[in-house]
Amino acid sequence: MWLEIGAGTGVHALACAAQHPQVQLVAIERTADKFATFARALAAQPQPNLTALHADALPWVVHAVPPARLARVFILYPNPEPHNRAQRWLNMPFFAFLLSRMQAGAALVLASNLPAYVDEAEQQAREVWQLPLSRHVITADAVGGGRPRFEQKYLARGEPCSELRLIKPAGYRTPFDDWQAPA
Repeated sequence: MWLEIGAGTGVHALACAAQHPQVQLVAIERTADKFATFARALAAQPQPNLTALHADALPWVVHAVPPARLARVFILYPNPEPHNRAQRWLNMPFFAFLLSRMQAGAALVLASNLPAYVDEAEQQAREVWQLPLSRHVITADAVGGGRPRFEQKYLARGEPCSELRLIKPAGYRTPFDDWQAPA
């Protein structure tokens, strides 16, 4: 199972599901208008391996995802939370829980157009979470269909876009590895 948090209007989720029909992709969006656009697009272009959810990802993951279930997680162009750094993904205690839901060897892909956000996430991944990672610049010529609309917009304006790929190593432990929400 793959998970996209903050799927927006579903451009990436639809393309990803079409490119990987063997994978069950769950794409979550909490904003009503973006989710409505996503739902219409999915109805027009059904993907049997794509589940679109209008929900808040944190409680959904806590209650719906068992330990070591996720093979890939996408967090593409998240809100940078400029006034509350504690709500950035790699700064939240919830990140440990999200890691507990990932399989050994699973990748978490985080993309942003804000170099300081990516720098901070990279530092947190290395120093706090001690995760191996790779970082690369996303270029306009490398972007095909199916990339998030935010990314397409940023690249068209000449803004730098970067992607981190964090890997959960075998043997990685969190305090939540064996915890499951009561039914």
